[in-house]
Amino acid sequence: MATLYEKAEAARGPFDIVVANAGMAGSAPAHKTSLADWRRTLDVNLTGAFLTVKPALAGMLARKTGRIIFVASTAGLKGYAYVAPYVAAKHGVVGLMRALAAETAKSGVTVNAVCPGFVETDMLEESVRRIVEKTGRSADDARASLSAINPQGRFIQPEEIAAAVLWLCSDAARSITGQAISVSGGETW
Repeated sequence: MATLYEKAEAARGPFDIVVANAGMAGSAPAHKTSLADWRRTLDVNLTGAFLTVKPALAGMLARKTGRIIFVASTAGLKGYAYVAPYVAAKHGVVGLMRALAAETAKSGVTVNAVCPGFVETDMLEESVRRIVEKTGRSADDARASLSAINPQGRFIQPEEIAAAVLWLCSDAARSITGQAISVSGGETW
């Protein structure tokens, strides 16, 4: 990852903004989750997030400016059944964000997380497919059960997540650091 950053900085200049947006989730009761699935989920979601931001930190601290945004999940704020590795990883991302925010608070670098609920993406479609496969329910029924988690009764759109990230990157958010911002239609924990 460090080599990738070096090449990108040589071509485009220093990093002012890093968005760590890695995500994958399986689904199984915890007692049926293999250690390999556990590790893979944490590697992608938590270790991947750390490795995404780590190479940019030194330069941001030296320049005394920068924005780091993690795309976590409402699973980083509460628990969900049948996705224990994902919940653990996303809680870890929120914890990582808070630790980095504490380290960088006086430096001009802000570190935050956006925590979406179910977003209309390929990952959502994979969840629907798994529900259909495991329960025999229709795709429409599976989608309805997932959208019912959102108090607004809908899925979050990718543009809504992008808007929250863009705001966190703006000067208007220069005093916002260490925050896990839920973009979930009002889900509570």
